[in-house]
This record gives sequence, structure tokens and C-alpha cells, in this order.
Amino acid sequence: MSQDSPKRWIAVVGNPNAGKSTLFNALTGLRQRVGNYPGVTVEKHTGTAFTLHGEAVELIDLPGMYSMAARSPDEEIAVKVLRGESAGLPKPDAVLCVVDASNLERNLFLVTQVMELGLPVLVALNMVDVAEARGIRLHPDQLSEKLGVSFIPTQAHRGKGLVELRAALGQRLLKPGPRQWTMPPTLAVAVGQIASAWRQSEASELRAEGKALELLAGSNVGPDGARKLATAWRERFRKEAYDWSASVVHARYEYVRKMLGEAGIRSGKLGGTWTDWIDAVVLHPVAGWAVLVGMMLTLFVSIFSIAAYPMGWIDAAFVWIGGVMQGALSEGLFRDLLIDGILAGVGGVVIFLPQILILFFFLGLLEDSGYLARAAFLLDRVMHRVGLSGKSFIPLLSSYACAIPGIMATRTVEDPKDRLTTILVAPLMSCSARIPVYTTLLAAAVPVALVPVWGKAAAMLGLYVLGTGTAFILAWLFRKKLLGGGSPPLILELPPYRMPSFQTVSLRMWERAILFLRRAGTVILALSIVLWFLSSFPNTSADPTEKLAGSFAGQMGHGLEPILRPLGFDWRIGIGLVASLAAREVFVSTMSIVYHVGGEEEGLVTAMRSATWPDGALIYTPLTCLALLVFYVYALQCLSTVAVAKRETGGWKWPIFMLLYMTGLAYLAAWLVQVVGRALGFS
Repeated sequence: MSQDSPKRWIAVVGNPNAGKSTLFNALTGLRQRVGNYPGVTVEKHTGTAFTLHGEAVELIDLPGMYSMAARSPDEEIAVKVLRGESAGLPKPDAVLCVVDASNLERNLFLVTQVMELGLPVLVALNMVDVAEARGIRLHPDQLSEKLGVSFIPTQAHRGKGLVELRAALGQRLLKPGPRQWTMPPTLAVAVGQIASAWRQSEASELRAEGKALELLAGSNVGPDGARKLATAWRERFRKEAYDWSASVVHARYEYVRKMLGEAGIRSGKLGGTWTDWIDAVVLHPVAGWAVLVGMMLTLFVSIFSIAAYPMGWIDAAFVWIGGVMQGALSEGLFRDLLIDGILAGVGGVVIFLPQILILFFFLGLLEDSGYLARAAFLLDRVMHRVGLSGKSFIPLLSSYACAIPGIMATRTVEDPKDRLTTILVAPLMSCSARIPVYTTLLAAAVPVALVPVWGKAAAMLGLYVLGTGTAFILAWLFRKKLLGGGSPPLILELPPYRMPSFQTVSLRMWERAILFLRRAGTVILALSIVLWFLSSFPNTSADPTEKLAGSFAGQMGHGLEPILRPLGFDWRIGIGLVASLAAREVFVSTMSIVYHVGGEEEGLVTAMRSATWPDGALIYTPLTCLALLVFYVYALQCLSTVAVAKRETGGWKWPIFMLLYMTGLAYLAAWLVQVVGRALGFS
């Protein structure tokens, strides 16, 4: 194929938990691009794959869907892309359907709908190992013959079947043949009439029938005659109380069952598998919670113990760089800018990259193994009691990494009130940007020698539990008292357990590492330079402390100190709080600049422990550190989150409400920590 020839666009579709994204990652590797669909804040993944002949094809990883009848915003986006109605994206040249081989009946329901789009279709028969373990006999050749499209057996997480799939992608894919499922007689008459009116401008009979069904479902795209006929038939069905959509679903499933039987596919054992044995523990009302808490505790122990080694290497590297700069450059503003501004600011944040990568590594393993769906099932009872659907679990879980994709993920929530409630409480989930703040303040509060690693891990887990518990309480308050209404029950499919794909997990870690480092090299770098300037000028004193106090940043901090003093915070902490509105982790880099340490973690912790009030009393007492930790659990210290909430809610009303209630909650909670702590004799 000539390099000047246009690439083919192939949409990758499938049910949730069918292994679609794992297969997409295996085919595209590092040749992926992540962005948003034009006009919306839903993540779009595209990537380049190569056929066996070296032809480059563009793959579009669409959101998971169960049918072409979209019920949520993300499913609506997938349908628009398939129909060629998505702005900024070409209409796909073909469709790669990824199906779960262990649940063919439900997965092939979507395939029959996709085939009616009139596009060439290729089916990846994924997770064949799971199907065979369940005793299901698969016959891909007979499936291909019966359905009229090619079936390629794959095991995406192990890379099996990729060669055959690449070979098939390089061949000319045929369009599906005529519809094979039998339409109910009454509906067949209606569809026939509407399709005849459409067929004047549409050559394909299959395409015309598909468009007729879309018009019956309420689509407003098509010739006037076809639209008027669809409206008339829809009104007639309503008067006759005929549920035509249910009859279509029933007819499709009847066809799929019959076709699977003719293809010789028989279901194997349904119970007694090792998946069932594991589920007996992880879904147990008591043992299940113990497993969940144990996993989270293991995660936080790893953050403190395993991450300590690479963090030490990064720390040493920045100390060495600072020493080289100190010796190579002459004393002056330029050297101060490099060491006290850029190196201290950027280094103070980059050092926490290993902890963030460990967080995403664990989350990736849990998601890819199939455990996260169990966690959603386990938490559904709690979430239902607070007025949320279990579908809110994934957006809230995503918010542990970052509230921005968490808020974007609320598009999977069908009920508008559930979705708004989830958006309002998502920032209370402690995101990865808080990890640098938490670990620094915990280290400043209690020396490492006095508390073992598991103790700090338990403290970290406590902060996460505090944010999550408060989110549930406020969700109940918002849902029951502010927005009203109930929440629909959770209908959730539990995928089989499988070995995680380390390629998929690694790609996710790579994406987040690049995103983190890009922010460190742009936003945090720019803020570090600004903060250095504000903390260095006007240069009126040789004494570092007096120089900072008289600087522009010091003046701003002193202006805030009367408001923050009841919380135990001084003017330097005030500078950090204002700066961290750009991003929570900026608090650490700001403190590195304020205390004139070169980006090394131990130097910052030591400086914070020795910081005092004018009367000589320590500022960072355990009680004040706890108050500051609680403040960061609750405060919305991220204006990017506010901006995304504005886009998702369609205005400023709810984002401003979110900013005000979280700031007020953070202030009140930190004040209560000081009041209650002092009443109990703590300092």
C-alpha cells in the first residue's frame, strides 16, 4: 500500500468486559492517541495498527455498549461514530466486533445490530480460554458460515490470535448479507413500508431496514416520506399497546439461540468453577469487605515501602543536580531561580511519581483481573442506601486517580440526578495528586522511626475512608433532600477472573506518567517560576526569613493569616493553599520554594518540623498536620476540576456550589480538629 494512500478507519465495538480495550491495546501498543470526542469531555482512544502486509489502519476504541439503542451519553457517542454522525471523525470503513466467547448469546445480539449498519464486519471471538474452561465447545468456522461474517479466535490478554486478526484486517472484508432473523409479521409490514420509502435513496435493502428500525425508535434523520410513515406506525403501535421494540429484542435472541445451536455450540458447566469459588469469598457480606480493606491496605503499604527506593534515587539525583548548579554558576538571581525556583518546585513534585505509578499499577491489576466489578457489586448496597446507583461506583473509583476523568466517566450513569450527585461528590475521593501532600504531612507529623510502615499506610487508608465516607453521606443529603427521587437498582454483569494483561497495565501507567510529567514540566514549572518571583521580590533583606515575609507572596500570606489562624495555619501555609488551587500537589513544590530546599523530600520535612511561630512554638504539630490533612481531604484545591464540572453540568451553578460547599466543609472540619484536639489535651 502506498504511504500516500488514506488509512482505513475501523471502529472497535463490544460489550463491557468483553476484553475490547485489551485487544485494542495489544493491536496498537504505544501507537495510541488519547483525546476527547469533539465537543464533549468523553475520552477518545485511537491508535494505529499494522496488518501482516504492513498496511496501517486506524482503530477507534468506542465506549462499551450492549445494543445500538443508546441509554447513556457514552453509548450515544458510540452509536454516532458507527453511523458516521460524529463531528471530527470519518465514518468507519469497517467494524471490529469483540465478543466474549463465554457469553455468546448476549454478545452476538449487538453483532446482529452492527451488521445492519451495512458496514463490513469482522468478529474477534475473544476469551476463548474462559469459554473452554467452562466446557463450552466453540466452532468458529461454523459461526462464520451461519452468521455470514468472519470469526477469529483470540486471547487478547495473552496475545494469542493477533497474527490471524492482523491478517484478516489486511484482507477485503465483505459486507454482511441479508437479515436472517425473522421479524414479527405486524412489525415486518411496518418496516417494509418505511424501508420502501427510504430505499429510493438507499441501495442496500439491509441498510434500508436498519434505517426503518431507527426511525421507529425515534430517529429524525431520513427522507420525509419515511419519517412520516414511521411516525404513523409508531402512533398505531401505541394505540394498540404493541411493544414493537420488545418483539425485536425477542426475535433477535431467538435467532441467535437457533444459530448457536445449528453451529454446534453447547454451553458447559455453569457452576463449580474456580471463579465461583473465589466469588464465594470476595462477595461474602463479611469476608468480602475484609478482602477489599486488605487490598487497599496492601496498596498503601506498597506506596510507602516499595516506592521509597525509587523516590530515594530521584531525591539523590535532584540533590546532585542542585550541587552541580551551585558549584557551576556564580551567585545571583539566575542561580537562585534555577535552584530555589525551578529545581525546588519541579523536583518537589516529580519525586512522588513512583507512588502515583504504584497506585495506577494496582488499580490496573484489579480492573484487568475482573475484581473491580465485584467491588462495585459489594458496594452497591451501600451506594443504593445513599441514593446512588451502583453505576456511580466506576466514576467514583476513577476519581481516586483524578477527579477530572471521574467526572467525565459519569456519562455512563443514565439517571440525570444520579449523574449530577456523582459529579458533586467525586472530588471528595482522594485523588493521586493528594498523595504528595498526604505523605509529606504524615512524615512531618510523626518521625518514621516512631511509626512502622503499616502504621502510616493505615493512616493513609484512614484519609481515603474519611473522604469516601463523607462523599456517601453528602450523596444521601443531595439525592434525598436537594435533588429528590430514588435510584434504580444495579444490573451488573460479573466478568470471569482472568490473568491481567501487563501490557495493558503498563500502557495505562505510561499514559499517566507522561501526563504527570507533562504537568510538572508545564503548569508546575510555570507556577514555580511565578512563586519564586513572588517570594523573592521586593528584595529588601538579606535574612531569608525576613526576605520571604516582606515579599509579594509573604504579603499575600499575611493577609490570609487572620482567616487561617483558627485552623493552626500560618501565612506560609496560606501561600501553599492559594498556589495549590492550580493543582493539589503544587502545595509540596510551593513549600519547597518557601523553605528554600532544593526539591529533596527529607530537606522539606526537616524544614517543616523546625518551622515556628514568632513566639517559638512549633507550627507543624501533629494536631496542625492532622488539621491540614483533613483540609486537603475536603477542599476542592483544583480549578481544572471546576472547569470540567462546568462543561459536564452545562453551566456555573453547580460548579460554584461544589467549590463553596467543599471549601466551607474543609474549613469547618480543620477547625473542629483543632478545637476537639485541644479539648482532649493534644497539641
